[in-house]
Amino acid sequence: KVLIDQTIWNPIFGLMFFGYLNLVEGKSFGDYKKKIQTDLKTAVMGSWAVWVPAHTINFAFIPPSQRLLYINSIQIGYNVFLSFLGNKKVDGEEAEGDSKEL
Repeated sequence: KVLIDQTIWNPIFGLMFFGYLNLVEGKSFGDYKKKIQTDLKTAVMGSWAVWVPAHTINFAFIPPSQRLLYINSIQIGYNVFLSFLGNKKVDGEEAEGDSKEL
């Protein structure tokens, strides 16, 4: 299950995550493509670094009654990582308030 999740679903989720952020921020499709090219690999590899060990520990050592609490605790940290990655500026993208207008 973890293998399927991390090799098939994870990249699809990354595309949807960055696409949603792009949409709600009113950015162009070109910006979306740049973001995918720049950050999708980092998001997928970050997910592998977090979730493969987390699920291994979960199924091997965590009692069934505590598994949800354990996974949700890990999810908080992973969401912070995704938030930073999602809000990271891509080369050529101006930060809000960085315009050269006076």
